[in-house]
Amino acid sequence: MAVVGLGVHPGRAEAVAQARRISEWLAARGHTTRAIDTEGLACDAGELDLAVSLGGDGTMLRVVDAVRGADVPVLGVNFGHLGYLTAVEPTGLEDALERFFAGEHRIEARMTLDVRVTGPGGHPERRALNDVVLQRVQAGHTVRAALRLRGQPFLTYTADSLIVATPTGSTAYNLSARGPIVSPDTRVIVVTPVAAHSLFDRSLVLSPNDEVELVPTGDGQAELVVDGWEPIAVGPGSRVTCRAGVRDALLVTFGERDFHRILKGKFALDGP
Repeated sequence: MAVVGLGVHPGRAEAVAQARRISEWLAARGHTTRAIDTEGLACDAGELDLAVSLGGDGTMLRVVDAVRGADVPVLGVNFGHLGYLTAVEPTGLEDALERFFAGEHRIEARMTLDVRVTGPGGHPERRALNDVVLQRVQAGHTVRAALRLRGQPFLTYTADSLIVATPTGSTAYNLSARGPIVSPDTRVIVVTPVAAHSLFDRSLVLSPNDEVELVPTGDGQAELVVDGWEPIAVGPGSRVTCRAGVRDALLVTFGERDFHRILKGKFALDGP
């Protein structure tokens, strides 16, 4: 029998109700459920056979982060709006679980970023499935940070923010900043400045072997946001290091996922 973790968006009543129903459904079939905290704590992922995210894309990111200590497949159930990362709608959850237990599914490995902040204060390492954003603290101010690649200085940016994105995250904030759309089955790191005060304001598409460092310069303050979590204050003396994650995020899908079709559908693109 399986151990299934449930990560629920606490602010969506329908997701909470669905979690209760599916817990009873799983128990009736001999399976065990565990609650997954979606507020920033890693769970004991080693005991899980499957994690189920009930919410939107934000909940999905939090569940992926919560199981970062083990290779646990994550099934996303869409209770949000866009639902770009999720695999099934709420009415299809029981059928999806039956197909998962029967082995009628695929596992899609998505590249992640391991993120480390060193310097004053110190913070635990985090994992990002979407992106890492170094952003200004106050409107009217900018972020000034040196970009280092593989330990070597590349360029110092002055900008509203700097985005370091995975292929999955290329369709998030990176897309809004006119960065490149990257197929999620590739392995690259995308660096995109937002409103750069420079003639060089293009995105960089880097190898997964490129370690990316952001080093705040001057005496200004900035904050770091990893996959939409609460901002982390960073400033002079801090260093943000991003590298390809040791573990991929494992997403449960059913059948072939046509990235181009999903992209057209989710963003209502014209064309046949």
